[in-house]
Amino acid sequence: MGPVIRPMASKDTEFVVAVSLAADSLFTEAGVMLPLDDPRQMFDHVERVMVAEVDGRVEGLAATVTLDGGTHLEQLAVHPDHGRRGVGGALVEAVCAEAAGRGHDRVTLTTFRDLPWNGPWYERRGFSVFPRPEWGPGLVRQWAVEEEAGIMVRPRIAMVRRLRSPSRPCPRGPLPGSNDP
Repeated sequence: MGPVIRPMASKDTEFVVAVSLAADSLFTEAGVMLPLDDPRQMFDHVERVMVAEVDGRVEGLAATVTLDGGTHLEQLAVHPDHGRRGVGGALVEAVCAEAAGRGHDRVTLTTFRDLPWNGPWYERRGFSVFPRPEWGPGLVRQWAVEEEAGIMVRPRIAMVRRLRSPSRPCPRGPLPGSNDP
């Protein structure tokens, strides 16, 4: 059985913070030194946070904002103990479905280009590089905020996943290596 995806409740705050910090440890293990941050600061500016429960425990989160008339995935984090079990993928699909339900035609994000669980992982889930000339002013500001925060320690990219309609929220082809039609 997959994770249960639901909106974050106030009782989840400490669990969401713990998941975010634990997920950040993967960057340290990969030699990526990010500036220290308090995940609680995210709550000051995101519009929605979805959590993924596994066996009744919060093990993942997806935080979003509206940028340039679309949904922007501000943060996706999964506790490392639950990595590679579909938690992150389920959260991405929930974000896309929610975005389409709101009438948005895309989901954007910024991420490290080369880390396997960043750019390549999102690409396998239907995201593609979003060329800078196509960015709106909101994404330009988001990029500047990330630069000022000091997270540009490795090559970063913006990515986009186009959504067709609320009735088909997150189209994508089969994942590489899958036998899906």
